[in-house]
Amino acid sequence: MFNKNKEVKPTVKTNEPNRTGGGHNSLVKGTYIEGKIKSDSDIRIDGTVKGDIQCKAKVVIGSSGVVEGEVKCQNAVIIGKLSGNIEVQDTLKLDQTAKVNGEISTKKLIVVAGAEFHGYCKMGVDKKSKSIPIQNKSKSNPIVQKEVS
Repeated sequence: MFNKNKEVKPTVKTNEPNRTGGGHNSLVKGTYIEGKIKSDSDIRIDGTVKGDIQCKAKVVIGSSGVVEGEVKCQNAVIIGKLSGNIEVQDTLKLDQTAKVNGEISTKKLIVVAGAEFHGYCKMGVDKKSKSIPIQNKSKSNPIVQKEVS
């Protein structure tokens, strides 16, 4: 019944494999951090961050989340507020309650109806390509066309 010689091995079950080798990080509502955050794995912000976030995986800014700073990551979902530039290597999703003030650079952009974005957006931009301004009839904003090399 009580075998002291038997070795017990712990088991860990997860719903999805962690491809980055680390765990999931979470900053809960009511928490305030000032400074730079670096992470190799997913991070979810439901509190407030005043500073830059650099993540090799996915960044989620939750509905109560506020970020004031630069964000660089692989993928991102914004449900809350971002004041600053964001550079996403793959896909950025702006949910219906998202409020973004700053420049966006991403390969793919998903915008849900209701999301607010004030700034400039570069999508699928190849570093070798050049942007050429083209005159718009409205004279308010020039149209930028990507030059194909």
